[in-house]
Amino acid sequence: MKIKIKPFISKLLLLIIFSSTACQQHIDTSNDRPNIIIFFTDDQGYADVGCYGAEGFETPHIDRLASEGIRFTNFYVPATVCTPSRAGLLTGRYPKRYNLHEAVLFPFSEGGLSLNEYTMAEMLRDNGYSTSIIGKWHLGHKEEFMPNNQGFDQFYGVPYSNDMDNYYYKHIDFQSPPLPFYRNKTLIESGPDQDYLTQKYTEEAINQIKNRSEKPFFMYVAQNMPHTPLHASPAFIGKSEKGLYGDVIMELDWSVGEIVKTLKEQNIYDNTIFIFTSDNGPQMGSAKPLRGKKAETWDGGQRVPAIVVWPSKITKGVVSSDFTTTLDLFPTLAKIAGSKIPENLKLDGLDISDYLLHPEATKLPERPFYFYARNGEIEAVRMGKWKLHIQKSIGWNLNKNGSFPVSLYNLDEDISEKNNVVDQFPEVVEQLTKMMKEIETEL
Repeated sequence: MKIKIKPFISKLLLLIIFSSTACQQHIDTSNDRPNIIIFFTDDQGYADVGCYGAEGFETPHIDRLASEGIRFTNFYVPATVCTPSRAGLLTGRYPKRYNLHEAVLFPFSEGGLSLNEYTMAEMLRDNGYSTSIIGKWHLGHKEEFMPNNQGFDQFYGVPYSNDMDNYYYKHIDFQSPPLPFYRNKTLIESGPDQDYLTQKYTEEAINQIKNRSEKPFFMYVAQNMPHTPLHASPAFIGKSEKGLYGDVIMELDWSVGEIVKTLKEQNIYDNTIFIFTSDNGPQMGSAKPLRGKKAETWDGGQRVPAIVVWPSKITKGVVSSDFTTTLDLFPTLAKIAGSKIPENLKLDGLDISDYLLHPEATKLPERPFYFYARNGEIEAVRMGKWKLHIQKSIGWNLNKNGSFPVSLYNLDEDISEKNNVVDQFPEVVEQLTKMMKEIETEL
């Protein structure tokens, strides 16, 4: 009798163990949460990607990425230059809310992103994600403001723009040091060879993916290029028809391809959200058919290429003209990751997760979006198809054209902001002007 019972008991014990393990796996949903990669370029224009109309160079990897998810054609950043744009991305809030909306931070600056701000990295880390930034920080180079104190477990890169490398600021008699290169809080190099920055960041991203922990990860790949001075590795010099600028973009495209390839090799691509976009309009590249460029509140300064891919969830090959911004990424990723947002945190972005998952069945609401100039002053507002400009500090020639006239554009019909219809729609001007006054009072 005992001989017959023992196999039964053994099988029963195995069944109990298996059932218990299966139950534990079902309850623990951490493995279901997606990895998140934000690939953020510097000064890459609206038309500096093949699928957005690039000329003189090709971006096959980014184009392929666009075919595997959603490509946005009405995607904006909350500033015309580096520092405030990056701040908005990581906080989901207009930079004016924490006084980081004017110009950019320099090697002689004393401030940075307030530690009172709750960053995307903190939000995700608090929910069990490992977090890393690879590349350019530009939100304060003093130790208290650096990435490891702002929610990032790992930092590999530089604290500010590549043009600040060993630069002399005559107006204040300040000599900046050779560009510092950090791993976490340790300075590992001064004045790195910028020809290899894109390559080094790519290799670091690949190494981190291959050596990841069991946690889901958030990786912020903030490339220095194509910010001037332009640099590309020898393998990409002469690749494009557009000279060095095209070479630089093609290397960035290669970088996207290498990271995606690694995700696929590691069998985690399907459950990774990959977001590609730029911090503002181009200094040297193209924003066609948009008007303006970097540092200007014309659309060319703040409407940028943007692609979101999540192979297991997002429909392939969608081209969206719905209005969206980097401010939306904070609440959207919080919802997708199951993170809690503090009740008293005032966000300026919108949770667009339903739209990402069901773009054909979801309509995003119209909402105002405010354009702050490099000098920190509000210059324009967009609501639906309408965009109203009330002043211009950059992007308007006073000597040639006289003082700037209040201007209203229908962006649905006039993407290049050429036909001022301010006299035809006084009620729209009144409504948008009121909105600008209200947000200024609030902020």
